[in-house]
Amino acid sequence: MIYNLDTSIWLDFGMKRGENGESALKLIIKIIEENSIIIYSNIHIKELEDFGYSIDEINSIFHVVKPNNIRFVNTSKEQKDEAKQLAYQKKIPKADALHAILARDNDAIMVSRDSHFKKLNNIVETKKPEEII
Repeated sequence: MIYNLDTSIWLDFGMKRGENGESALKLIIKIIEENSIIIYSNIHIKELEDFGYSIDEINSIFHVVKPNNIRFVNTSKEQKDEAKQLAYQKKIPKADALHAILARDNDAIMVSRDSHFKKLNNIVETKKPEEII
């Protein structure tokens, strides 16, 4: 299986945000134990930087996952253009649209608690961490 964790899930994990942080940790452990893959992209890095994380802190968060279980994916101009259009149509943040498109294009399950992804169910399957663990 391949998963795309919404940035908020990484924040739950990194900031140890109560039950959500515990669920994020359990999910990451399960993904590693199943030898599944987490994808991440420059949009994750940008959003974490916008939240105040340094590159070193971001790398520390991602390095909790074994190298065989995490993969960086590039975002193409076409994906960015599609995300912009989709965000406008659905009235959602462009970053969420891009996360969904990246998940779709990488055959990944989107993992998020964000209600915006309900508007994207025709693009990608989205689950909460608790639905996977």
